[in-house]
Amino acid sequence: MRILNTLEPEFEKALKHLLSFEAVTDRELVKTVDQIIDDVRKDGDACLLKLTQQYDQHPAIEFNHLSLDQVILKQAFDGLEIEVKSALEFASSRIWNFHRAQIQEGWSFKDEFGNILGQKITPLDRVGIYVPGGLASYPSSVLMNAIPAKVAGVNEIIMTVPAPQGILNPLVLAAAYLAGVDQVFTIGGAQAIAALAYGTETIHRVDKITGPGNRFVAAAKKAVFGQVGIDMIAGPSEIAIYAESGTDPDWLAMDLLSQAEHDPIAQAIFITPEPDLAQTVHEALHKHLAELPKQNIARSSIEARGAIILVENREIGIDIINRIAPEHLQLCVDQIVAEEMTGKIRHAGAIFMGRFTVEAFGDYCAGPNHVLPTSGTARFSSPLGVYDFQKRSSLIMCSEEGAKPLAQISDLLAQCESLEAHARSARYRT
Repeated sequence: MRILNTLEPEFEKALKHLLSFEAVTDRELVKTVDQIIDDVRKDGDACLLKLTQQYDQHPAIEFNHLSLDQVILKQAFDGLEIEVKSALEFASSRIWNFHRAQIQEGWSFKDEFGNILGQKITPLDRVGIYVPGGLASYPSSVLMNAIPAKVAGVNEIIMTVPAPQGILNPLVLAAAYLAGVDQVFTIGGAQAIAALAYGTETIHRVDKITGPGNRFVAAAKKAVFGQVGIDMIAGPSEIAIYAESGTDPDWLAMDLLSQAEHDPIAQAIFITPEPDLAQTVHEALHKHLAELPKQNIARSSIEARGAIILVENREIGIDIINRIAPEHLQLCVDQIVAEEMTGKIRHAGAIFMGRFTVEAFGDYCAGPNHVLPTSGTARFSSPLGVYDFQKRSSLIMCSEEGAKPLAQISDLLAQCESLEAHARSARYRT
């Protein structure tokens, strides 16, 4: 893992290189995805079946074999071991409670002319959630995507999840049952995104698509944006950890590795003003790396995109954090210090405050959503939430008297913009 120092002359160049990443740039990838989308739009269910057989070696011989009903979802839930079922219910309950606090209400007020102005909040009609399948099966992603949609009041949730060779993780299906998913199709890749965006004979088109996926899924979401809404173009998982003395280096090393094991291009960055702590964490990283089942993935990640950044002081550390705008940020310091630092941090997807608050809690059961902005997009984006599954309509209602002052101003400004029909439309109300 490389070690950078803010005092080094080449630090700025090194930091820029460390943070450079674009999720979807491969032209051949985009060309392939565009062709898949066109094929699904043209041939619908038949194309989906063919591609699922081809890419996933799914044994289905008819399209309806790719559809799972509520009976199957409930059977998956009922078949869980008691301890696992309780854990899933515990996590689900906390996620429901957190997102209920995000519910927004419409509002209105009467202006000085007696006109009523306001905003109406309406849930989306239908959304699609994409859930990775196969080796990367994440029931937590089902909960994090479906529950805020349900809380928002979405009428129908359609889930797609690939099932390589027809094999599905029962935990994923159990989570879908708990979260209230309405329909499940065992379809993955760009073809699933195309089906959700444009619809087929069987799959209804949705208003928005959320959920993580591989680079084909990311490219497809980018391609269909505008036809439907999307949550984000997600890059690889990332974590930044700021720590000072007092936190066990083994803890810090494992926290860094918890993100590195996701993907060879995941990113783990450790920030500290203390050279001794930097060294001990560096040593602990390599010690624990050798013990991980996914050590090859984690090693590739920390060698390619990981770093330890030595800063002069806490304030410089905060500045570096804001420049990184990390998906996950751990502040492994005393709680009072963590609260003070949080007040100065402007850009981060989720902030884990204090030595005992580990990012893994956020992945599973803390309550806040784990779908977070990556690749520096926390500068302008937020975690997935209830508000992503609602839309806002402006409300304007004028009385005969209240319309007159608005008409006069609108008439004048429309003439300034040389829009005569606008001017006359406003003028007629007087």
